[in-house]
Amino acid sequence: MSSVTIKTPEEIEKMRVAGRLAASVLDMIEPHVQAGITTEELDSICHRFIVDELQVVPAPLNYRGFPKSICTSINNVVCHGIPGSRKLKTGDIINIDITVIKDGFHGDTSRMFAVGKTSIRAERLCRVTHESMMKGIETIKAGSTLGDLGHAVQKHAESHGFSVVREYCGHGIGKGFHEEPHVLHYGKPNTGMQLLEGMTITVEPMVNSGKKETRMQADRWTVVTSDGSLSAQWEHTVLVTETGCEILTVSPKTGQP
Repeated sequence: MSSVTIKTPEEIEKMRVAGRLAASVLDMIEPHVQAGITTEELDSICHRFIVDELQVVPAPLNYRGFPKSICTSINNVVCHGIPGSRKLKTGDIINIDITVIKDGFHGDTSRMFAVGKTSIRAERLCRVTHESMMKGIETIKAGSTLGDLGHAVQKHAESHGFSVVREYCGHGIGKGFHEEPHVLHYGKPNTGMQLLEGMTITVEPMVNSGKKETRMQADRWTVVTSDGSLSAQWEHTVLVTETGCEILTVSPKTGQP
């Protein structure tokens, strides 16, 4: 409990700025997510925008040895996909995960993008995963529990026949990229840590169209579904308030979470 950080009003304002900047990268990259582009090219475009335009730091670059500035997770990749020479194809779904550091504080967010027309199942998976994240976020307020959040995510995803990944979770965030607590996307109501006003956490469910099990690839970063099924993920950085919460990573372009 001692390592959970409660943000001061000044720190919250810095978290707002970092969150907006991270979301602006996803707004910027959206038109580039087209068939034929490589994930390496997406990384380069994002890196230049983050460093040259926004003049902030891409947090993933060299974080524990991660070699790129963004994560790109396509189709059956659950999370932490490393940008490379793979070209996007029509029908692919891809998660792009952005974290930036501004004035010492992290803003962390990810979205799903469809490359052209996808299958109905892929479209449904992306939509239900977003809904599951929002159901979790709706439970957040001072005094609610992490179990409330996890249960809301799990219940919605599983009610549509999908499964929630267990091994990877959301986290506290602030000056640290990954702070306490761990934010699980499954659980029982009224269990786990009580949320406190001024906490900032990420809510980032990974939802599979098949079974929940995952496996790590040889690069020690890329995580895939064990059964080869599709996986989707969305992520917001969220501030706990007395009466609810504030999403710090809404799209500056659309104002939508």
